[in-house]
Parts: sequence; structure tokens; C-alpha cells
Amino acid sequence: MDEIASITDTNLTETQFYNRADEINMLSSLLGTTEFNSSPTILLTGIRGVGKTALIKKIKHKFDKEYLVVDIDLSRSNAYQQKKLSRGSIIKIIYDAIIKASKEFGLRTLDKKIEKYFKTNKFKIDKILSYEHIPVPVFESEENYARLADFVMELPQKIYEDNSDKLKGVFIFIDEIQLIKDLDNVDKFLWYMRSFIQNQKNVAYLFCGSMSLKDSLINDLNGKEGAFGGRMLTIEIHPFSKQTTREYIESIPRNILLDDGGFERFYKCTRGIPYYINIFAKILPENITLTENNIIELFKDSIDYLAVHFIFMWSKLTFQEQKIIISLLGNPKRRIEIANTLEVTSGSLNRPLNRLLDFDLIEYVNDKYQITDPILTYWLQNSHEKNGIYPFRSI
Repeated sequence: MDEIASITDTNLTETQFYNRADEINMLSSLLGTTEFNSSPTILLTGIRGVGKTALIKKIKHKFDKEYLVVDIDLSRSNAYQQKKLSRGSIIKIIYDAIIKASKEFGLRTLDKKIEKYFKTNKFKIDKILSYEHIPVPVFESEENYARLADFVMELPQKIYEDNSDKLKGVFIFIDEIQLIKDLDNVDKFLWYMRSFIQNQKNVAYLFCGSMSLKDSLINDLNGKEGAFGGRMLTIEIHPFSKQTTREYIESIPRNILLDDGGFERFYKCTRGIPYYINIFAKILPENITLTENNIIELFKDSIDYLAVHFIFMWSKLTFQEQKIIISLLGNPKRRIEIANTLEVTSGSLNRPLNRLLDFDLIEYVNDKYQITDPILTYWLQNSHEKNGIYPFRSI
């Protein structure tokens, strides 16, 4: 019998993947039009932990027998992990993912066509590595970036045209798209991508990111003045409702018992976010009816597990950024109020506030800044309650 999904597991079994039938049907219908030259460009958004990546994996498995599905996770790339994410590295990430997906699908003639392209276009190549007999070039300089980028962006369409007898279309899924905010000239890069995407047939793009609809990148992508100018379909994945959360808990192959007060507190703690539900449910004892007070105490004991992502992020923040978040624990504040609390000038907060917004640790609502996720608030408050201080220096 399946256990509760691991907090890092995105390839879920039928039992572990719960609900989302409406989202699956909607995305499947939209993507299915790719077969008929009507290729959608989709932006899938939602707060971290709501299940976007697991949903993408589910869609991938549904289509990968008839479509070439290129699944890219920017956060798992070497370039991002080594803090070297650039326009060139993203193009290389896309290229590598296309090659890998093509090989797995069994498109055997791709290697010769790519090799011919590099030989006939006089690229300055330092050396050519091989991914299962398919050439992967290593360039000696950045001089070839423009031509290589054009080639990579045109490659999905070329693959479809050369294999239309085997493929109904090509899907390019790019997960953790919010990470491109690290790039210089993000807007320019998005307009560049759009110049190719808008002209492609039988090739659909799905961008996925952990961000709210208030995120500045949404406007850069699909705002009135954005690269895609409203032509991108934006779909927000929401947390589970109370009823769905209750049904999900009852479906879990552990005998978790909650009275009405216990369930209400459980839902308040997890807010219907599958990531938090799974972590908390793994910790709850079985065969004991848990009350509201039980859940409150268990929640305090498990907060370090629930907040593991924020603990990692916290350790990467500057002292001033940490102090800004601490200042917001009581209530949302205007910029001038934060400045007064920290005894600094308002202008000195530009960079740290923008970084915290980019990290999705705070958000700007009704002219005030506030902490995005209550779990971060609970963790900091709990740390102060236990230790008498906030964890500024070490975790």
C-alpha cells in the first residue's frame, strides 16, 4: 500500500496523486490542440508546495507516448546550482533537455542532422562531447551564442516537421521559471523567446513557477506591456479546500483521526497546501483522536520540518534582509515604517526589499509589505519562544 508522498517526490503514484482532475482536464484539453496547429502558451502559477511540479509530471506521462515532451527544471541545472544562470546557460539547458527527450523517444536520425548543422554553419567549436551518439558542442567563446540560440529555439519546430509521422506535436515544459529573474535584461530575453514561440506550429510551451499573481515576473511575461502581451494563458493552481483536505486525509493509508476542532486547526496550519499536509500527516500519531490542542502542540514540534525550505533561504539572507522580515512579524508595514523600525533611510531598503520580493519571502499588498507564507512567521516566532532570540547568525 502506498505511503504518503515524500516531500521531495514529484513522480507520484495514482494513490499519492490526489485530486486535480479539473486542472488535468483543462491542461490536457489546451495542450491537445497542439496536434491541430493551435499551440497554446501557458503560464502555470501557484504558491510553493501547491503541487505544480507533480501536476506537470502527471501531464507529461499522459502525453509522452504521442508527443515529444521536453521537461526542464531550471532549479536542478548545474548553472543554477553554481550561481551561473545566464541567457547562454538557459539556451544550453534547453538544448540538452531536447536532446535527452528526443533520444528517449527514439528519434534516431536527430544526431546526423545536428552534426551536419554545426559543420556547415562554421561554429567555433572547442570540442564535441557526445550524449549517446548525439553531438553536444562545447564552444570556445561566446561569439556563437546568437546563432546557437536561434538554432535551439527553432529546433522543436524542426524536430516536429522531420518526424510528423511519429509525433502529434512537441511540448516544452519549463519549471521554476521565476529563477530567470536572476538574469540581466530579463525583459529582452523574454521578448527574444516570444519572437520564436509565436511563429511555431505544433509546438506548445508551458512555463511553471512558484509565484503569486502579484509577482512582477507575471507582468513581464504577460502584462499589457509584457513580452507575451496577454497572449499567454495564465492558470493558477490553488490549495485544497477544507473538504478536499478532509477527503485527502481520509484517503491516506494511515489511520489519522481528528475531531472537528483538530481538523480545523490542522487545516489552519497547512492551509490546504499538499506539501505541508504531507509533511504534517507523516508526523501525526495513528489510532488516536487528535484534538485542537494536540494539533497545536504537534505543529510546534514539527515546525522545523514544515519550514525546511525557509530555513535554507533564511541562512542565505543578509543581516538587513533578516531584520526586515523580523520587522514584519507583527503586521504588514509601509516602506517608511520598516525604515523607521530599522533606523535606516527608506532609500537604503531598495535592494533588500527587491531581493526578498524575488525570493517570494515577502509580498507587496495595498501599499504595504508582508510575509508571504505564515509558516515562515510561525518558525521565527517559535524559535524566539524557545530560545529567547531570533536565529540571525546560525541555524
